Amino acid sequence: MINLVLFEPEIPQNTGNIMRTCVGTNTHLHLIEPLGFRLDEHHIKRSGVNYIKYLKYDVYMDFDDFIEKRIKSNPNARMFFLTRYGRHHLHEVDCHNKDLDYYFILGKESTGIPKDILKDYLDTCIRLPMTDKVRALNVSNVAAIMVYEALRQQGFPGLYEYEPSADKEGFKGEDYLER
Repeated sequence: MINLVLFEPEIPQNTGNIMRTCVGTNTHLHLIEPLGFRLDEHHIKRSGVNYIKYLKYDVYMDFDDFIEKRIKSNPNARMFFLTRYGRHHLHEVDCHNKDLDYYFILGKESTGIPKDILKDYLDTCIRLPMTDKVRALNVSNVAAIMVYEALRQQGFPGLYEYEPSADKEGFKGEDYLER
């Protein structure tokens, strides 16, 4: 299973965008408190539109609570930390094994993931290549890039490769452009 973990997210619009990505990709979302907003805020609902009812998510008191509940007792758990300080690259992450649980951890918008946490996981710190014109990409963009790379390696299990049938509300069908 693919999982996104947001460490102390601060901006509700980013979290709302990530929620929508999670719903669209069958990705489980994990939120580590404190949050910079309430989960019922108007901005989260607007960013996630009406898809939030389909979201699979859990909230944790802190990073230790997350580790205790999700990682310690799960021999199939694999954690990767997305950070501008990472020494490994996206193409080095192997997510082919569908029997494993992949957790991609993203830090808060202002300061990222604390150094005290990262130093214990140096071998799994991942950096997305970018220019020297920005410090970091938007957290919701990084989340989407990482999730889709993991899903690409697995063959996009459970996802539609084409527009669903026009019989389904809001969709126009695979042959829409030909009609």
